[in-house]
Amino acid sequence: MTQLKILHIITSLDQGGAEAVLCRLVAAKEEGVEYSVISLKGEGFYGNTLRANGLVPYSFKFKRFFQLASFFEFVRLVRLIASLSPDVVQTWLYHADLIGGLAARLAGCRRIVWGIRTANLSPALNSRFTLMVAWFCARLSGILPAAIATCSIEAAKEHKKMGYDPAKFHVIPNGFDLRAYVPDTAKRQQLRAEWGVAQDEVLFGCVARWDPYKDHPNLLQALSFVAGRGGAVRCVLVGGGLTASNTGLMGLLAQYNLTGSVVLAGTRSDIPSIMNALDFHLLPSASEAFPNVVAEAMACGTPCVVTNVGDAALIVGDTGWIVPPKNPGLLARTIEEARDGFRGENDAKRRINARRRIEDNFSLEKMTQAYLHLWQSVALK
Repeated sequence: MTQLKILHIITSLDQGGAEAVLCRLVAAKEEGVEYSVISLKGEGFYGNTLRANGLVPYSFKFKRFFQLASFFEFVRLVRLIASLSPDVVQTWLYHADLIGGLAARLAGCRRIVWGIRTANLSPALNSRFTLMVAWFCARLSGILPAAIATCSIEAAKEHKKMGYDPAKFHVIPNGFDLRAYVPDTAKRQQLRAEWGVAQDEVLFGCVARWDPYKDHPNLLQALSFVAGRGGAVRCVLVGGGLTASNTGLMGLLAQYNLTGSVVLAGTRSDIPSIMNALDFHLLPSASEAFPNVVAEAMACGTPCVVTNVGDAALIVGDTGWIVPPKNPGLLARTIEEARDGFRGENDAKRRINARRRIEDNFSLEKMTQAYLHLWQSVALK
């Protein structure tokens, strides 16, 4: 018999960190918990993933906030929430926090947990509309949600400064399926052959969509510095927008003379294979909350070079390298240090320790139990 009905409402199911965590939670299939998922903007990339786990998401077509079509979608959302009668509504990302939270209240559900996944609300990295929604959420945080879950210590700090109710925050680090993310020599060999990378060639990579947050220009300039010193490195870029059709990206590759050394892999779903194929994973971001890709790489025994944003340094610990954001010169020197130490006396130990750090601190079991404990406590209010 179902003991706890959890309704997840997320802005979209496109490829991204929050969407991936939601799918991992649902796939864990905790005993005594029934999940439903609503996406405000279609099924996106992860719709099929949810279906493969036996859960068909409810899909809406929200457009711009003040359009008449969105009003009718909002009315439909309220009615659906009322018909599902959840014990707890868990929302994900600002737009879902606001729209899903208000709809849940109108549907008669007061047990709402907001989900915050961003650590930087700089106007340079966010649209005006997103900043406006976040501002409204801050004003409503004292009365609308029963609790606020975030994956990042830094995200909690920043949102408290912005005016979010500090008493409602619960920091739950992301967790990872360590059966899926595991060192695998066969996957490594297969994918490197596909990319035309020799098995003994040092391969760097960055798994991140084309987005100002991810700061690919920082990475490409760093790689150009390395090449300028006669030490060009092979690097693969994986994620949405990282294809030859991206004129902005191709312009940077040409500007930095990197066209022949960078592999553009675009959007892929075989992330464990990718992390195994890499010798080092690079995170050049200008902003993050909890960068999933860092933990995914480490779980596969792949050390990381990361910028000191969000909780990236907390994830890496002493198993990798940490550099300031927007400092391509220092990033270049760190890439060279990693490359020059490859297969050295400390390299094997570093890879073992990277995997062990994720096992000890960021397992899927720890995350699911933390969310379950939060939902149970909210359901009793």
